[in-house]
Amino acid sequence: MMSFNNCWHRSPCLKMSSATDINLQQLISLQQKVGELAVRRKHIRSALSGAHLSRLRGRGMEFDEVRIYQPGDEVSSIDWKVTARKGTTHTKIFREERERPILICLDYRRSMFFATQGSLKSVIATQAAALLAWHSISHGDRLGACLFSEQAHHDIKPTRGRKGVLKFLHGCCHSEAWQQQHTPLPATTLDETAQRLRRLSRPGSLVYILSDFRGLTPTSINQLGQLARHSDVVLVAIHDVMESHFPASGEFPVFDGKQHFTFLANRQIQQAFQQQYQQRMAQLEQLKKQHGIHLIEISTTDEVSQIIRERLWAV
Repeated sequence: MMSFNNCWHRSPCLKMSSATDINLQQLISLQQKVGELAVRRKHIRSALSGAHLSRLRGRGMEFDEVRIYQPGDEVSSIDWKVTARKGTTHTKIFREERERPILICLDYRRSMFFATQGSLKSVIATQAAALLAWHSISHGDRLGACLFSEQAHHDIKPTRGRKGVLKFLHGCCHSEAWQQQHTPLPATTLDETAQRLRRLSRPGSLVYILSDFRGLTPTSINQLGQLARHSDVVLVAIHDVMESHFPASGEFPVFDGKQHFTFLANRQIQQAFQQQYQQRMAQLEQLKKQHGIHLIEISTTDEVSQIIRERLWAV
């Protein structure tokens, strides 16, 4: 079946912003929108404490809950009374007010350079990632990142303040993925990226993953579930309208990196594409329910800042 992954793409332009490329100055200017994000702020006890109560698992200032003991929990945190009453080892969980490591994982695989309406998924994902990055440092957090594509993974060490965001945005604009969109590459799963995130993230981190989540396998699902045990995970799922509502018939232009084609859709193809999309979203919903992972959905036609503003309340 012919892929729609390359309907639109073009080399990035550093002087202007469009639906098909990113622009460093435009990403920097998104800092101005951070003040519009209606996010609840917590009390700050010190200059380096951060501006929110983290969900870091460990000893802290405020009791949160009691849950069944999990490998890695401190023995000193065991609630012996509840353990004796229920016959199963339970651990006290605290929330402490402190700086929180933020890790943004951004997908630049070939499937992200796709759109039939609005902007490329890669453009939408980068704009959302920039907003989340600026929002993170406004709360006094340290920002790290992971950019990945079929060609390579690029890790950025957590850094506090504006310097960390600029380093991240510079990495986005100069990713080799923008220059090699026309090169035929094999499809890749999310297995390696999910495993890498488990190694990079510290307990208590807030991890944002921005992707279309193609190539989600039982292995990567298991890795994300493991990651969510000791970190808060937010999946930002980017999709194009045609993926969620594939037409039953019609002719559509397609580009495979070398040649232009006319693609003729029919009901059989429609069912196949929609089944793939629905299966992928069902997997994400299952991750959300089973592991307490947050899910934000963004379309290529959405106003990114509005979606982030509305959905950050849940994070």
